[in-house]
Amino acid sequence: MRALEYPMRGVQRLIGQGRMPYVFVLPNLLIFGTFVVVPLFINFYYSVTGGTALFPEDRPFVGADQYGYLLDCENHLSPFTCREDRFWRGVYNTIFFVAFQVVAMVGLSLLTAVILNRRIVARGFFRSVFFYPVLLSPVVVALIWKWILQRDGVLNAVIAAFGGDRVLFLAEPQWAMFWIIFVSTWAHMGFYTLILLAGLQSIPADLYEAAEMDGTSRWRTFRRITMPLLWPTMLVVLVLSLIKSVQTFDEVFVLTGGGPGTATQLIVHYIYETAFATQVHNFGLAAAASILLGTVLFILTLIQMRLGSRGERR
Repeated sequence: MRALEYPMRGVQRLIGQGRMPYVFVLPNLLIFGTFVVVPLFINFYYSVTGGTALFPEDRPFVGADQYGYLLDCENHLSPFTCREDRFWRGVYNTIFFVAFQVVAMVGLSLLTAVILNRRIVARGFFRSVFFYPVLLSPVVVALIWKWILQRDGVLNAVIAAFGGDRVLFLAEPQWAMFWIIFVSTWAHMGFYTLILLAGLQSIPADLYEAAEMDGTSRWRTFRRITMPLLWPTMLVVLVLSLIKSVQTFDEVFVLTGGGPGTATQLIVHYIYETAFATQVHNFGLAAAASILLGTVLFILTLIQMRLGSRGERR
């Protein structure tokens, strides 16, 4: 520590004591700027340029053509009428995935947190069990479930052992969508359970004791005490789970590859394939799609924060 004292004293004399906090936040600002802000501007530049060249100086300026190509539809409710139908199939798949995955994630996380907050046997063990999948790599999670769900996997072996017919869980569109929602929820709910559990433990115990003395039912206690005081934490969980759900890529990519067909192709998967996996790398179109995705996420976050601030004022 003494080794840092003399250089820091010199810096303080040079810039003044009032500017010293900027010295300490400067490393984080540099990292954030290098890996977030600069790529964001580069991405926007690619979205207004065309061609297949990688280097910016070789790409012609096309303005908003990439955005116009993505949004050009006769009927936006029918992806087949759009010029870039794969983009809209990815949009609709993502909306469906997010709607069910976020509801399942938040609901199950809340239920689990409430149970784990009670005095149950082996509470510490169950807390670690629910959090353990979060420690696994998404690719490892997807490979484990692929081993379970494939045609000759563990689940079909159990079904066959009881005399049932094998089910193509990853080759039928409805089953494939169900399992990517299930696997994604299973893999991440431990993280949100932990956040909600911390929120539950911050609620003063004397409020519950007073409610118990008044003979208040458990449901009324949950509705009138737990949920209002847990709402700020719930809002954080909602925002984080929504953003994470829209960004889902690696688990689905390994588990189904976006198939069968495009049944489980999400919007981030579309961006990846358009930029890197197709024979012609269309960086501009992928960049425009990612800018649209980021804009929608930003608007949704603002709406959620607005609704949250209204709830707090009430």
